[in-house]
Amino acid sequence: MKSSGVVALASFNGKERHFACAGVSVDCNESTSRILTSASLVRSSGDENKIVDNLRIEVCLPMEQRIIGTLQHYDLSYNVAVVSIPNSCKNHAAIIFEEPQTKGLVALGCAFKSGNFMATDGLVTGERNKFDCRELKFSTCKITKAGIGGPLFDLNGNFVGMNLYDSDGTPYLPSDVIQKVLRSFYAERTAAAGITEKPNYRYSS
Repeated sequence: MKSSGVVALASFNGKERHFACAGVSVDCNESTSRILTSASLVRSSGDENKIVDNLRIEVCLPMEQRIIGTLQHYDLSYNVAVVSIPNSCKNHAAIIFEEPQTKGLVALGCAFKSGNFMATDGLVTGERNKFDCRELKFSTCKITKAGIGGPLFDLNGNFVGMNLYDSDGTPYLPSDVIQKVLRSFYAERTAAAGITEKPNYRYSS
């Protein structure tokens, strides 16, 4: 199970920390790496339909290296955000698959303050979705709030989804939905900049 693509992120409003969560590298090119994470990183606590502007985002890479990130895209409905950082392709991107290939799952995360790597195992459950997003699924992996935005893998190392948090269980956004959201981000970017090269969301090394 590769963990080098898992990072911790925190957003700051001045010196005050706004939110901390986990994320995973999903794409990189010669100049930029992109981190998939939860939009809770920038969401306003007073209005869930808005973000807090001008937050400083710090990304904690392996070996406790910290780097400033830039919010590139977000979707508050799906609770997805993409943060870009200067190229760091040693953080291997997750390979995106639409369905888990094994019954067993592993949820990964990283604590921002300590940089400690976190992992917990579990299974997909048949629990009914109580949230507004009907595409969410649930696993029995037990995570803390620091694991929000972290990746969920099957035992073959295939990317299954992005972990969210609930006290009654661990919801996750499936990878096929994430891929749809990432493609919508790409469509927005190409329309604005006239980019013709497609991003490699199946990058691996």
